[in-house]
Amino acid sequence: MTETASVRADVARFAESFAALERAVHQFIVGQEEVVRGVLTALFAGGHVLLEGVPGIGKTMLVKTLGQVLHLEKGRIQFTPDLMPADVLGTMVLDESTQGGRAVRFQPGPIHTNLLLADEINRATPKTQSALLEAMQELQVTVGGTTRALPQPFMVLATQNPIEQEGTYPLPEAQLDRFLFKLLVGYPKEGEYAAILDRTTGAGTVQLEPVCSGAEVQALRKLVREVPVPENARQTAVRLVMGTQPGSDYATQRVNRYVSLGSSPRGAQALVLAGKVAALRDQRFAVSADDVKAAAKVALRHRVLLNFTALSEGVKVDDLLAELL
Repeated sequence: MTETASVRADVARFAESFAALERAVHQFIVGQEEVVRGVLTALFAGGHVLLEGVPGIGKTMLVKTLGQVLHLEKGRIQFTPDLMPADVLGTMVLDESTQGGRAVRFQPGPIHTNLLLADEINRATPKTQSALLEAMQELQVTVGGTTRALPQPFMVLATQNPIEQEGTYPLPEAQLDRFLFKLLVGYPKEGEYAAILDRTTGAGTVQLEPVCSGAEVQALRKLVREVPVPENARQTAVRLVMGTQPGSDYATQRVNRYVSLGSSPRGAQALVLAGKVAALRDQRFAVSADDVKAAAKVALRHRVLLNFTALSEGVKVDDLLAELL
C-alpha cells in the first residue's frame, strides 16, 4: 500500500467508520471497550467471534446493538439439545398449489443472513454444531445436494457460558478454529452500573441509527486485505503461533509441559488480519509487530488445547500466552 493521496483518504475513511461504529455501539452498551473493539475488528477482518461469559452481562445485547448500527440483516438461533441441522441451514419443502400441482422448494434457515447470533452454541449437539462449519469457512451451505452462497457480508457471533456444563457439548477443536477471536466478557465496573440501570430500566429509549451499510463493510474488508505486512510483523506472528506448539523451537518449557495441541496456521492468519485492522484504525499504512502481539490472546486462546496435567494444576492458556509475549 503506497502512501498516496487516494490511499490516505481510504485509510482515513476506515478509521472514521471504525470510530463511528464504536461510538454508536456505546450509545447503548456501557463499558466493555475491549470486547466491542474486538468484535468490530473481527467484522472488518472477515472473521467470526466467540463471546464467553456468564449470563446477564450483555453478550446478546451487544450483538443486537451491532446489528442495529449496521445496515444488515440479523438472524438469531437459540441453540438447544433438540435443534437439528435443518433448523439452522434450511430444508426442502413440498408446496401444493391451489390448482393441485406440487413443487419442491428450498425453505432457507436462519443462517441465511448477514449477522447471525448463535446463542449458547455449546447447548446444541455436535451434529448441529457441525452444520456451521461449511458456512463459517466457505460462506456457503449445502442442502439437498445444492450449494447456496450466503449473503455478504456474513458473520457469526456465538455466545457460551463457561460455568454451566450440564446439558452442554464442548465445541470441538475444528469448530473453535473457525472463530477468528475468542473474547471474554467480564463483569461491569462499579461506576458503570448506574448507566446500565438507566439505559435498561428507565422510561427513555436509545434510538440507534445505522452508520455503516453492507456494501461499505465489504469495501473496507477489501481495504484491510491490501495492508502490507513487513517481515518483522510476519515473523512475530509465525513465532507466536509456533510458540504454542509443543516441541517447536519457540515453545517455552511450560508450553512443552502443559500443552497438548498448539495453534494451527489459522492462528497466524488471525494475528495478521487483526494487525491489519489495527494499523488502519490508527491510520497507519503497514502492520507492526506490536499490532500482532496485541491480538495474541484473543486470537490464540481458543486454539491451544491444555493437557490433563495443566487442568489438574489450574494452568490457564492466557498465562502461557503472556509468557510467550
